[in-house]
Amino acid sequence: MIDVYNQSLLAEADNTARTKAKRNISLLNMKKLDNDGFKSLMIKNELDASIIPEYGFSAVLAIGGHPGIVVPSGYKDDGMLIGISFSKLRGSEPKLIEIAYGFEQIILIRKPPPSIIFDKVRV
Repeated sequence: MIDVYNQSLLAEADNTARTKAKRNISLLNMKKLDNDGFKSLMIKNELDASIIPEYGFSAVLAIGGHPGIVVPSGYKDDGMLIGISFSKLRGSEPKLIEIAYGFEQIILIRKPPPSIIFDKVRV
């Protein structure tokens, strides 16, 4: 459905310099990275979740298709929101949401953003 969704760049990228064999090697390498890395860490240490400041861990999670959720955890001096990232193994989304929600309920840090007025119309 590349034509339907105008994904010509995706098709182009798929056809460049990558053979099926190279693609399979890359996939195997990513699986090994996941098994030896995040997955191994979580299982060996019997962790309920990992907690990382902000969102910088998303690339590691993406390799293994693991879920992550970022929730508010504070504010910088300029008022910008700071987040904390919770993650678990693939297939554990309900428990991850429960953990993140519990954290939010304990710290109660989130403030609704200020309303913005555009041409005298409140949004």
